[in-house]
Amino acid sequence: MVKKNELVLKYLGIDTHKDPIVYMRSDCLICKSEGFNAQTRVMVHLNEHSIIATLNMIETDLLKHNEASLSNYAWNLLEAKNDDIITITHPKTLESIGYIRSKIYGNELKQSETECVIKDIVSGQLSDINIAMYIAASGGDRLTQQEVLDLTRAMVKTGQKLNWSSPLIVDKHSVGGLSGNRTTPIVVAIVAAYGLLIPKTSSRAITSPAGTADTMEVFTNVTLDIPTMKKVVEKEYGCVTWGGAIGISPADDLLIRIERTVNLDSVGQMVASILSKKIAAGSTHVVIDVPVGSTAKIRSLTQAKQLKKLLSFVARQCDMKIKIIFTDGSQPVGRGIGPALEARDILAVLNNAENAPADLREHALILAGHLLDFCPKIKAHQGFEIAKTILENGQALKKFEAICRAQGGMREIPTASFTHTVESKYSGLIRSMDNRHIATIAKLAGAPDAKSAGIELLVTLNSTIERSQPLFKIHAETRGQLHYALDFFHQGHDICQIE
Repeated sequence: MVKKNELVLKYLGIDTHKDPIVYMRSDCLICKSEGFNAQTRVMVHLNEHSIIATLNMIETDLLKHNEASLSNYAWNLLEAKNDDIITITHPKTLESIGYIRSKIYGNELKQSETECVIKDIVSGQLSDINIAMYIAASGGDRLTQQEVLDLTRAMVKTGQKLNWSSPLIVDKHSVGGLSGNRTTPIVVAIVAAYGLLIPKTSSRAITSPAGTADTMEVFTNVTLDIPTMKKVVEKEYGCVTWGGAIGISPADDLLIRIERTVNLDSVGQMVASILSKKIAAGSTHVVIDVPVGSTAKIRSLTQAKQLKKLLSFVARQCDMKIKIIFTDGSQPVGRGIGPALEARDILAVLNNAENAPADLREHALILAGHLLDFCPKIKAHQGFEIAKTILENGQALKKFEAICRAQGGMREIPTASFTHTVESKYSGLIRSMDNRHIATIAKLAGAPDAKSAGIELLVTLNSTIERSQPLFKIHAETRGQLHYALDFFHQGHDICQIE
């Protein structure tokens, strides 16, 4: 018999991504007796598990008076089953909310306070509003070096940590903000073909039209569990998987979900995000690619140097060797912006095709060369030439195909159903390109969720063009998304400044 404050679970299959929601009838006895209203935060108990969830009200007979349901995310957190009995109570006051409020007023958080905030984020205790408050309070330069270190360690502590048999585990990361720049699959293929272990865990897009995981998913499965990932790496020396699927630094995906919504990616949290995932993945030696440009994420050399200082400090405290490379962020790398279009560029480089983007090829070789230079068997600064040889003799392509097969098979690259080519209204010289407008148009066209959507660039910076010459082509999977992207462009959001 169901007791007071207890309800029987009914599965409805509602996807709220990573937002824990509990569904109850507005006229159920618990709501009436406890004074619960829509959007109330409530404690949900099931066996030894408990979470804080946001209450959504049902006004129809979808649920009976003694029934409740949970969003898929909350259902999985509680390991729930149909007909389980849950208990609903008022939540206790969370100390982490007080710490977030303290941070809003500019106070430095102690290690234990940061750990408390991250623990409550991961366990689903904090609402999206609370998480957004923490992100906003940590934006700009509001996190001290020590707070960034504490945040990094807390993010590692709340998730899985991988261990490998080799003492040398290499990895690379780009801080982002630059469309295209999909070097990772090429770098992994080159480095793994040489024989170094590179278990690459990648993110999905935060504020860009595609993350590495989104683009790699065009080729193969990226949602691997830890045992499967380890089998791939043991066999092929490398992989490219989505870090969110294996539970390393789980707070990162939860923070990214809110950061994506508010289009905010602060430097301190960026450092914690990057290094927590590298530490959790077991990496010992990492190359960090920092594109610098007026419309990139890092817009000046001064900002890049500040980021380098912070990355170096945290990495040193965590016993990780890193090499930070400043690169040109004035224009996208490669021609394709969006998962499938970037995948096409990757394959062209790996195939040594004549029409392969030269900048993507060179950028990937530089990063792969720096990773190979970590190997004690390689003479100083010989990594680039070795990487070049591995790419040109076909070993990198062979290794990439083998990694894709090991991760679940290699797929064909899809193409968009609708395209529109934008031509230049003038003759002249392309003086600048706006990475942010390029990214926005690609996202409005449907990327990254629509894999074949995005922008194909047909010109480069500092090139001379003629009137009516094609500048770029928008790719979309629906006519509506194509028009949506074009509407933004026609509002005056040019991507090329022509002199």
